[in-house]
Amino acid sequence: MSPKPSPDTEELIKLFKAIGLSQAKAAEAAKSPKSAATLRDLVVRHDLAKKDLGEKQATLMAALAVSSAKLEGLQRDYIVSAVLDGKLKSVDQVNASVKYLETRALPVDENDFNKSCGVGFSISQQELHSVVTRYIQENTIVGWANLNQVIGELKATDLRWANALEVKNSVERVFTESFGPKQSGKLAKVYFFREPKRDVPKNVKAAEAVSTSARSVFEEGFLGKLHKPGGNSQIKPELREAHLKATGGQVWTRFPPEPNGFLHIGHSKAIFVNFGYAAHHGGRCYLRYDDTNPEAEEAIYFEKILEMVRWLGFEPWKITYSSDYFDQLYELAVELIRRDKAYICHCTGEEIHAHRGGDDGGARVACVHRARPISESLVGFENMKNGKYKPGEVTLRMKQDLEDGNPQMWDLIAYRVLLAPHHRTGDKWIIYPTYDFTHCLVDSFENISHSLCTVEFILSRVSYEWLCDALEVYKPRQSEYGRLNIQGTVMSKRKILALVKEGYVIGWDDPRLYTLIALRRRGIPPGAIISFVSTLGVSTSPSNIQLARFDQSVRSYLENSAPRLLMVLRPLKVTIENLPEDYLLVIEKPLHPKVPALGTTKLLFSRTVYIDRDDFRLEDSPDYFRLAPGKAVGLYQAPYPIVYVSHRTDPDTGEVVEVVCRLEDGSDGKPIKRPKVYIQWVAEHAASGSPIHIDETRIFHQLFKSDNPAAAPDFRADVNPDSLEVIKGAVVEVGFYELAKRAYLEAKRESTERTAAALKENTGVNTGDGDTPKITSGQLIGPECVRFQGLRTAFFALDNVDAKLAVLDEADNIVPGRRDGDCIVLNRIVSLKEDAGKTA
Repeated sequence: MSPKPSPDTEELIKLFKAIGLSQAKAAEAAKSPKSAATLRDLVVRHDLAKKDLGEKQATLMAALAVSSAKLEGLQRDYIVSAVLDGKLKSVDQVNASVKYLETRALPVDENDFNKSCGVGFSISQQELHSVVTRYIQENTIVGWANLNQVIGELKATDLRWANALEVKNSVERVFTESFGPKQSGKLAKVYFFREPKRDVPKNVKAAEAVSTSARSVFEEGFLGKLHKPGGNSQIKPELREAHLKATGGQVWTRFPPEPNGFLHIGHSKAIFVNFGYAAHHGGRCYLRYDDTNPEAEEAIYFEKILEMVRWLGFEPWKITYSSDYFDQLYELAVELIRRDKAYICHCTGEEIHAHRGGDDGGARVACVHRARPISESLVGFENMKNGKYKPGEVTLRMKQDLEDGNPQMWDLIAYRVLLAPHHRTGDKWIIYPTYDFTHCLVDSFENISHSLCTVEFILSRVSYEWLCDALEVYKPRQSEYGRLNIQGTVMSKRKILALVKEGYVIGWDDPRLYTLIALRRRGIPPGAIISFVSTLGVSTSPSNIQLARFDQSVRSYLENSAPRLLMVLRPLKVTIENLPEDYLLVIEKPLHPKVPALGTTKLLFSRTVYIDRDDFRLEDSPDYFRLAPGKAVGLYQAPYPIVYVSHRTDPDTGEVVEVVCRLEDGSDGKPIKRPKVYIQWVAEHAASGSPIHIDETRIFHQLFKSDNPAAAPDFRADVNPDSLEVIKGAVVEVGFYELAKRAYLEAKRESTERTAAALKENTGVNTGDGDTPKITSGQLIGPECVRFQGLRTAFFALDNVDAKLAVLDEADNIVPGRRDGDCIVLNRIVSLKEDAGKTA
């Protein structure tokens, strides 16, 4: 029989019933002194007993009282008003509003608040059906095997505020329409990308896997409609014949980054498309550095571009540079002048801009130098090359078609003077070709069959083809696809540099950024990125993806590939009084319950264990099932539950520092009850090196408050000041050492094999000199390859800059324990489920 509540509690229950709560819910709300006091304040402050709320709105007020501990009174008032006005209609919306106001001061942007909290969201069954259908089509979903993932991703992103049951029913209905009844779904292919098996002896690992796992991306839609090799028209038939002879009729593509910055998540799509399309068709892909602007290029950019391409799983057939062709490009510029298709121009940049219509888009005016004799332009170009002009005094411009409606035909600049030394050619040149002159011609030199680029270059296709035809050289076909954009972040090099210089982030590899080096440091597996990109499909429309959707894709990837370890972020000591001091039980457990191939580990259980502080509280309640006075709880994988006996507090702070429990092993003759919940824990056993103490655990939240920080007058004002959370003192089970060593050795073996195969099978991959990068096995391996799921906590990886773990480089067998100089720093890759307030 339950004890009779105190008079004060009875008074609270009566008050809470007056606003519309049932007896049971009112009693529950009165149990926690802190939240009960908050709810009482809300009732009195807003005279809620006279508002005729009804049970639904009363429940929302009770939920607000529980979740709003960090809010000020006026912030709570704002949410109360939103509930009373009928704007917030669910507990999820109330919780979202609390999270929203925790990072913002009043007054708030009402439109932004409404959008963030799902205010006014409604969707008909027909609209719901359309959203699901479009999602399945755009993401190249095939087969019933993807049902749960699709439901999860839709509920985490596009349909967060929709009714969960309606979402589930709609997805199942669209799956039935698309793939037939569920029992036949087993026959359908699944096209989600997965990392290939370790025994595949290929140097193009990701590309090989893409060929088998993401086939539809390259056979359907935009890429499926591309021309066959040789199908691109030529000004002369012999050019086509020579091209096919050189390529053997294969698909030849290129990934041509400018080495003036670090690659970001958007570039992963370009890498996937170019390398993957060529590999799918048994062709070849160049990595070509577009190094025509020595003023902006640095050695680190060259190195990291190659490293990121290889890290994503692709090996270039050849590594080339636009500067390889400076001599040929110069000769073709001379030939263009001879054909009266180019001229020397002495106009300033402002004059050229005005001649092209200016800011107002006015009439175009031919440059006064456009009609100069060919001989003058030849002499002028020679003088440019010989250093007779300073930067900005003269350019070589193409003589195109000023009457064309396309601005890319309005006499583009082909060459300009730059006095910076080049990283490969030194001081040989002081004139450098522009992208508009270089790109199509180098594509021609390298016999590219498919010049694949993003849609912002669609206007350039006309000038691309014009220049090839004007010089009567082989003309590749340029085709444009939609770029990948991620909401809630910035990818502009200028803006990232500002964040770095002004101390908002720790560097270009800060895990809160979406540069590829930052994603690698955060611990995201390269296969997860390729999986994400492949599920988006390739079309002419841009992909504007929410961060939550990207995280959900990474989460799904790790769910079936990351081993699992017991981990406690904020340890609380538990002493099990009925176990002897020297007690030790060794339990063999799988590293993943559904993936036997990951193996097993030995788990230690002793008299002293650590549980998470959030798994114990002194105030019990009917809906709380973890450890509390008078309550038992299960320890995951341990043989018996434990039950609370007593606790000890710090005399100065009053904080609980130790809980004394008893092991419920049946030794007292009482039956062992199955606990309602199991919690994670880590044992203390010094002789075995347990627990492993983590120096730092870094939790990364979304760097910006909004989905479009670039739209703000100053994007810095949108920075979330609480985007980095550092936890000291976390502990993990002793099996971490063996797991880390195994993962690192496997990655090292794979990187060695891949690199050897690349150097053996491909040509031109290590022909660089000076500061240009070469292929090495070290590019593929780092501490971030040590990944695991902290059970019921999150997915983590070693930080590849600050973490130091000597056992990784030791050749002998693993001996658990810290070495001198060890520093264990973990990064949270992603949470186990979406955090409504902060993106992991």
